Amino acid sequence: MAGVGGDYVIDVKRDRLVIVASTLGTVFEWYDFFVYGTLAPVIAKLFFPAASETAGFLLALATFGAGFGVRPVGALLFGYLGDKLGRKYTFLVTIALMGVATAAVGLLPTFAAIGILAPVLLVICRLLQGLALGGEYGGAAIYVAEHAPRNRRGFYTSFIQAGVIGGFLLSLIVVLSSNAFLTPEQQHDWGWRVPFLFSLLLLAISLWIRLKLKESPVFKAMKEAGETARNPVSESFDSWPKIKMILVALFGIASGLTVIWYTAQFQALYFLQNALRVEDTSARLIIGAGAVFSLFWFILFGWLSDKVGRKKPILIGYALTMALMFPLFHWMAGAANPELSEAMARNPIVVTGSNCAYDPFATKGQATECGKVLDALSKKGVGYRKVDGAPGAAPHVTIGNVPVDALDPVALDTALKGAGYRLDKVAPPFRHAIVLVLAIVCIGCLSGMTYGPTAALLVELFPSRVRYTSMSVPYHIGTGYFGGFLPFISQYIVAKTGDPFAGIWYTFGVVAMAFVVTLIWLPETAGKELD
Repeated sequence: MAGVGGDYVIDVKRDRLVIVASTLGTVFEWYDFFVYGTLAPVIAKLFFPAASETAGFLLALATFGAGFGVRPVGALLFGYLGDKLGRKYTFLVTIALMGVATAAVGLLPTFAAIGILAPVLLVICRLLQGLALGGEYGGAAIYVAEHAPRNRRGFYTSFIQAGVIGGFLLSLIVVLSSNAFLTPEQQHDWGWRVPFLFSLLLLAISLWIRLKLKESPVFKAMKEAGETARNPVSESFDSWPKIKMILVALFGIASGLTVIWYTAQFQALYFLQNALRVEDTSARLIIGAGAVFSLFWFILFGWLSDKVGRKKPILIGYALTMALMFPLFHWMAGAANPELSEAMARNPIVVTGSNCAYDPFATKGQATECGKVLDALSKKGVGYRKVDGAPGAAPHVTIGNVPVDALDPVALDTALKGAGYRLDKVAPPFRHAIVLVLAIVCIGCLSGMTYGPTAALLVELFPSRVRYTSMSVPYHIGTGYFGGFLPFISQYIVAKTGDPFAGIWYTFGVVAMAFVVTLIWLPETAGKELD
């Protein structure tokens, strides 16, 4: 079925294949990337066992962030190829590299087998994954947008955004399915490898589907006219107006939307698992259920952006995020583990002392007595508040105004138990799980408002000659650095402050910056003709 809208030929069958192929490829590639984040606690024990539990977890998250850190390099490399050689073949290469690198993680020997070389090889695999991902999103978004009619571009590309959520959701499904059929011992010994090796099957499916695609009509016409860029990288930065738009895309769009999305997924997952002591499988199921229902938001706001513009829903999403993120996490705390939440409110832990410096990565013990106290509390996974004491005074700990010797493990355990701190892992009852899913869906809505219109917006913001490079670089710097290191930064803030909610301030600060940049400098692009 085909028709004509302006000079655009609508081919329903072709457009459906374009959307399905690009979205499935995005799902599979982000699955490869996110399965590591889903298994971060397991990775920490297998590849960083020499560190303390807190430090090992932070090191695993830092390795997770390393994959994001190299994404801008991938954006430059594959952006150059995409603008010179074409959209189709470039994202065939990116997905092949991603699949191979992910499978390689599943084949790596652990620290117990080869020592320090194990985390080194792990980081190399993560860097290759990040390199591949640097070229994936831009290629898929541009390919779909350059096939879409201008009045449906937001709707068409919203499926790419939903594909990112789909990748995270698929990683949860595969991990949970693997866990369901294996004992904890089997999971620790070899079962953790299964989700990584599963990527080989996804790679085969992705290549088969994407090989059916033809080149983007916009790029094909540009190539036939001899108008492709000689050097897409230098041409992307050859004037202040182009540089300004790249900076606006980086600080106004990519940074803001990505910290909201990672807060909805990874920060919420670690908040449930660590701060609220929710059993790992239950936490993953809750996050997964929330992700399923959140898929709708991305498509809704992508479609809506074709009607009301791209800028408006993004700004509203930023404003609502700043207003609602803290209340939503407190709502989750009350539902996930009511006894622990009530204990923290009724009997807060207060540490009074001087020079209360705490280093989560210390390998030879903390430097000060107060630091040793904070380390003991951190290892218990309980929140605390610090109060400055008299210079040189010994640290003093109270739980609900009752003095406690925090350096005596028996005394600390007894005091925590008496104050109502339930530190065993819990599985929330169904009615509480529903509340948690609703909270995740609400955060997902905020993410959908800011993420849903973005693919169309970024494509419309830059000229065809350098579109792949110009949109990929700011997107992957923003998502790679502001978002990729969010799990590490937020959990580090929590470890340093003792406040399980303190990590949300990172999200708040980045979103506030993005709101100002978007409000002042971002132009409206909805309905723009692609040159």
